[in-house]
Amino acid sequence: MTQQITENTKGGCACGYVRYKLTAQPCVVHCCHCLLCQRQTGSAFAVNALFWADDVIVETGSVNEIEMESPSGKGQTIARCPKCEVAVWSNYFMGGIKQGIRFIRVGTLDNPELLPPDVHIFTTTKQPWVNLSQEKQVVDVFYDFNVVWSLENNNKRKDLLAKL
Repeated sequence: MTQQITENTKGGCACGYVRYKLTAQPCVVHCCHCLLCQRQTGSAFAVNALFWADDVIVETGSVNEIEMESPSGKGQTIARCPKCEVAVWSNYFMGGIKQGIRFIRVGTLDNPELLPPDVHIFTTTKQPWVNLSQEKQVVDVFYDFNVVWSLENNNKRKDLLAKL
């Protein structure tokens, strides 16, 4: 279960050049098992906490944005530290929104244990040795926003979509 984010919840890249703070609770935390996340992270999955972009404040440094593939085929922008090249967050074209939501890489938090996954996605391509039998929310590909997101965040997402 996701723990409370406070004004002291911060994170950054490996070298410390990029530092950010979070000012609200995440919309959702998901663990993605797609093959692209596996390739791009060099791991079996990526754990992303989705925050409204306005709730992620860069305190020091800046990022380089790199366009990459995504499972939807619509692409993503990965924000990397220009010095150590660690991926700090991504912006995906998710449900019609590309810049309004930041997918914070949970491993870049000073306290990543605060944000365990709420849902596991793209599990049809998970590594066979990953055991999700104890997880309560596991989906083959992607989740239904109406089921996984809070009503408040889902309404905010819909409002943002209406403006596009």
